[in-house]
Amino acid sequence: MNGKQLIMLAGLSGAIAVGLGAFGAHGLADTLAATGRADTFETAVKYHFYHTLALALIGIIKLIKPNWKSLVFASWSMIFGIIVFSGSLYILSLSGVTWWGAITPLGGVGFIMGWLGLFYSALRNDQILAD
Repeated sequence: MNGKQLIMLAGLSGAIAVGLGAFGAHGLADTLAATGRADTFETAVKYHFYHTLALALIGIIKLIKPNWKSLVFASWSMIFGIIVFSGSLYILSLSGVTWWGAITPLGGVGFIMGWLGLFYSALRNDQILAD
């Protein structure tokens, strides 16, 4: 995925995070209160946002340094983390089915790997802004 595509994906992901956050706070308040998982839903939205911003950052770096191939791993790891970590928490919050919580740590590993991939890319490449 190139930098433009990552930034576009981050834009969509951010819009979804805002929509889910607003819907959770207003439209799903009774449902989340019934499952007792409003805090879990909020955690899903927070991590969704944090890692959407990281995805945008990776996209910007890829625009500047398209040859940083190691960023591919970081970006896919972040995408995986958003889908699995936040997605499982969204489902858990709305359904009350607790086994979804067993999947959540896999998404957390995706986030960690994404951040480590970003670290590795910076370590492996001397300069970000210089040609």
